[in-house]
Amino acid sequence: SFTEEEIYLHEGAIELDTARSLFISRGVNPTKEFFDSAFKLQKKIFLEKYAKFVKPFPDVPALLEELRKNGRRLALVTSSHSEIFERVFPRDLKVFFDVIVTGDKVQRKKPYPDPYLKAILELEANKEYSCVVENAPCGIMSAKSAGLFCVAIKTTLSDEHLRLADVIAKNHKHLKDLLFNGKVEKRVEA
Repeated sequence: SFTEEEIYLHEGAIELDTARSLFISRGVNPTKEFFDSAFKLQKKIFLEKYAKFVKPFPDVPALLEELRKNGRRLALVTSSHSEIFERVFPRDLKVFFDVIVTGDKVQRKKPYPDPYLKAILELEANKEYSCVVENAPCGIMSAKSAGLFCVAIKTTLSDEHLRLADVIAKNHKHLKDLLFNGKVEKRVEA
């Protein structure tokens, strides 16, 4: 079995190669057919039992609204397949995003740069004036490899696991302070 921390560490990147390496680390080398079957079952169980519990963090809707009121153009980048995303993401929050990039819309998902590069292209944004908010190592690696400034937010993992980000926000209130007080305009060199 896998720990909750292991699952969160790979959040946004549980694809065949990642899943296979997790199993191999436990001495098991399952087939591609096993994974195809397991992913179908996982999707079915998630949609039937857990999707209804997916909710945004309490401070997120107000933060998105404030960002839009301040003229910010926003993209949402997720490794979720569009079919799952459409079923679980709150409809009232979609209006805040100019661009939504799901995992099935790119050839390589996080931790590769492709999802964020696609978002920047579709937003017609300048990388130098863009900021990514992430909560998992694979997303941080994706943002950084795309050449973007990244703020990690502590929702499920400790600072140790988020250390590749330029800045770490303790919570959503701290994130709001960082975004609106201009504290993330300069890159923090690692």
